[in-house]
Amino acid sequence: MAADALTDYVSEEYLLEFEKNYNEEKANGGKVSDDTTFQYAWCLVRSRLNTDVRRGIGLLQGLLAASEKNRDTSSPRDYLYYLAVAHARLKDYEPALKSIRTLLRQEPGNRQAQELEKIIEKNRGSDAVKGAAIAGAGILVAGGLVGLGMALLKK
Repeated sequence: MAADALTDYVSEEYLLEFEKNYNEEKANGGKVSDDTTFQYAWCLVRSRLNTDVRRGIGLLQGLLAASEKNRDTSSPRDYLYYLAVAHARLKDYEPALKSIRTLLRQEPGNRQAQELEKIIEKNRGSDAVKGAAIAGAGILVAGGLVGLGMALLKK
């Protein structure tokens, strides 16, 4: 279930529908309801475009800040979960872990959050290994070029 959140994408039509709802509410009174904002943010987080995901993060952070200010204890669960999903999609693992661990401190038995934390940890480890392999290959290539250059200079 948590793995699906990281790999499932929203359709363009669905995203446009929620964007339209969000913009209509904004145009009609300036204040968009938390529900409409969350639905739009949820769609943005599930977009294929990183710019959309980042916009979703901004909306979710705004909702989270407002819920903390109003001492709302029910909504932050969803905001924190989807913040973690959004950051993980962008491979920003530290903020993803911070969000999911904040949720787990509030709800230690939340299995979906526990599963997402494990997936984020696993992905962070795999990406670190890939990064090290790429860096190592770059160093080997650079070393080989330096060696080749030195050999050519000796001739």
